[in-house]
Amino acid sequence: MYRRIMPGLCGLALLAAGVVSVQSGDARPDNVAMAAAQSAALSEAQIAAAAGATTPFVTVEAESGTLGGGARVRSLTPGAAPPTRATLEGEASGYALVELKANGDSVTLTNNTGKNANSLVVRASIPDAAGGGGINATLNLYVNGVFRQAIALSSQQAWNYRGATTNPDDPRAGGVAYRFYNEFPLRVTGAAIAPGSTIQLRKDAGNTAAVYDIDSVDLENVGAALAQPANSISVVSNGADPNFQRDSTVAIQDTVNAARSQGKSVWIPQGKYLTNSLVSRPLDFTGVKVQGAGMWYTTLYRKVPLPANSWRSQIVVGTKTTLTDLQIDTNAVWRGIGGTGGSDYGVNTGGTGWLIDRLWTRHIDANWLSGTDGILQNSRTADSYGDGYNINNGNTPNADKLGLNITVRNSFARNTGDDSFATYSDAGPTGKNGQVSGAKILNNTAVAPWWANGIRVAGGKNVEVRNNVVNSVSSNNALELSVFGDSGHPLESVAVTGNVLQGGGGWNGVRHGVHIGSTGSTSQFPNAFTNVTMSDNILRGSLTAGLSIDRTRVNVTLTNNTIDRPAKQGIWINSGVTGTGKFTGNKIQNLFPGQVAQRNDSPDTFKITG
Repeated sequence: MYRRIMPGLCGLALLAAGVVSVQSGDARPDNVAMAAAQSAALSEAQIAAAAGATTPFVTVEAESGTLGGGARVRSLTPGAAPPTRATLEGEASGYALVELKANGDSVTLTNNTGKNANSLVVRASIPDAAGGGGINATLNLYVNGVFRQAIALSSQQAWNYRGATTNPDDPRAGGVAYRFYNEFPLRVTGAAIAPGSTIQLRKDAGNTAAVYDIDSVDLENVGAALAQPANSISVVSNGADPNFQRDSTVAIQDTVNAARSQGKSVWIPQGKYLTNSLVSRPLDFTGVKVQGAGMWYTTLYRKVPLPANSWRSQIVVGTKTTLTDLQIDTNAVWRGIGGTGGSDYGVNTGGTGWLIDRLWTRHIDANWLSGTDGILQNSRTADSYGDGYNINNGNTPNADKLGLNITVRNSFARNTGDDSFATYSDAGPTGKNGQVSGAKILNNTAVAPWWANGIRVAGGKNVEVRNNVVNSVSSNNALELSVFGDSGHPLESVAVTGNVLQGGGGWNGVRHGVHIGSTGSTSQFPNAFTNVTMSDNILRGSLTAGLSIDRTRVNVTLTNNTIDRPAKQGIWINSGVTGTGKFTGNKIQNLFPGQVAQRNDSPDTFKITG
């Protein structure tokens, strides 16, 4: 396993000068207390070393490679005005990509992981078809300068159009393009790529896309497939087809039902299983342990009949369920749970004491995590149409959907179509749904969500957001701390500690690295306060302000945080804000000319001490 530390944003290296210590308010800080706080503060290196998911792969950014032919790097310029619409640069990790346009254009990367790589995940974009629906094309892979294989790429599950009047896949209906990228996992043919070897992606005559935009490559050495555990029932014994020829929905459910009644577990052997049966209910794994041969070996693939018609394909994970070591993929083409584009949740949890471990979900809507005392860990999700992982209370009063003490840890999300990691506490239209409590978002990595935020805490109490990495948010904030609409519960308490937040402040309106907000005047809870504590975080390279506070009734404690190289203010308190700020030991550095470390547009109503 590797500790995954994302590299700094392109062009945002720390400068030697320009460090600004924030001193706010009229009172002078107590020197003894300040010295004690500084001695206890973590260094930036310590924070970075502890943050993010430990993954079995290492990501190499394409822009760090050697260019060949007429290949070029395209990137956002640090400090420049952020894009006003989605761009390929804005949706790229590190806000940079390599463009291959002519035959002979290439980018060469080196396997510096110290281990063999027998598998790759290439994150890339190729153009849409003129009428929508995507195209297919190959790109050639060379190892140490010798052709190894053609990589199959597609844009069939990319290029949606925001605001299209017909459907989100129609470029001729007045919408604005976004969701440009997709991930392409592949097993390397022949020998594994040895440490020190070069990996070249090159456009040759047979590679027919007009342009290839390469964002990154994951290098992984995948071990052998797992063996069937004792006291388990194989889905194949009940008629499931691992060769992707016949539908396996009923066979899988029959195996789960039999295992539940016999006190056994379910085994899904190596293979790709088609699930496109028009049964009235999704697969329900409640009360059973379901295990695959590994996320690279066992895939449940939902081939939804498109355009879909309320066809549900999620997997239900209820009380005392364990789901582990497999992949869920789908043919969905746009967002809409149970809608015409074929999208649905990856997993939908409820009840108590469930565990999800080593699950890879792709092209789903969201992983919807409700219930009590549930854990999702060591997992990855990519190319989703909704949230990566959403901890919630189910939107309506339900004893199985309380949203209590749910933990998401050591997991990885990239290219999500909503928040990469989120808590969502909704009171419902009658205000009777209980408050999400005890949610924990720990040691995760969020990369390049194409819509919404890297991490969002939308209401709740006793929420913990610790040791996560967010890198390169396209449209919204790296971190959002607030409530969800008029029915959202207040954010009673959240502790945000040891996170590395890179970028944020994208094209979707006025956004920032971190945004802290509260309930509005039309909320069901119009007098509620938002209470936030942030300590030992690094906020780097925001496309706008590093941290912004708005609305009324906000209490914020900021201790020993570093805000580095924001394009605008370090900290901005908007006009009309009420509440208190206790700011101690924070550091704002490497400001662009004309920008200030701190701007308080509510000096009479938002009092800052420190």
